[in-house]
Amino acid sequence: MAYRRTGIKTSSRILLGLPLVLLAAGVGFVASGAYDVGADAPHSRLLSWLLQQARDRAIAVRSAHLTPPPLDDPQLILKGAGQYAAMCVSCHLAPGQQNSELRRGLYPQPPALAEQASDPRRAFWIIKHGIKMSAMPAWGASHDDATIWSIVAFLQVLPSLSPAQYQDIVRRAPPDDDMDMPMDGPPLPHGHDHGH
Repeated sequence: MAYRRTGIKTSSRILLGLPLVLLAAGVGFVASGAYDVGADAPHSRLLSWLLQQARDRAIAVRSAHLTPPPLDDPQLILKGAGQYAAMCVSCHLAPGQQNSELRRGLYPQPPALAEQASDPRRAFWIIKHGIKMSAMPAWGASHDDATIWSIVAFLQVLPSLSPAQYQDIVRRAPPDDDMDMPMDGPPLPHGHDHGH
């Protein structure tokens, strides 16, 4: 009986001490500076997988309750085209664009939105709230929900646009007067510069 109590006490000490040992190891690892945080040094496959799973699950949970407005309104799509040209094209590219100077240096690489469909609820949440440690800003800090939904509406048609169609819709779009800095991207038609 005494042996059993001693074994239980030892097991309890190990279970109570293990979190402290793990915490100390984690603090030591961080303090050592051993992990390379450079954007030109990719994560390991395991860490990359874990981060992607955590990101995708967090977005799915937080966007599940959203109800998109009708996204097929031509004026909404047109407004979204101007917003996209002003705020998004440098990282997420335009039809026919292979890369940009800014995007080349980002890790993880932003998705090329002209090449893939976007789930409206997921897109809205990401645009509004951004993604930590990814260079994706939280545009909800400077843009209202209606403007963000306009971008989401434009994302629904973006993959179907040719480079010429993209240039045409951007030329016709109202400018994004909220932008106050130049953005990197493909040249826009003369007389309609979305990179203020």
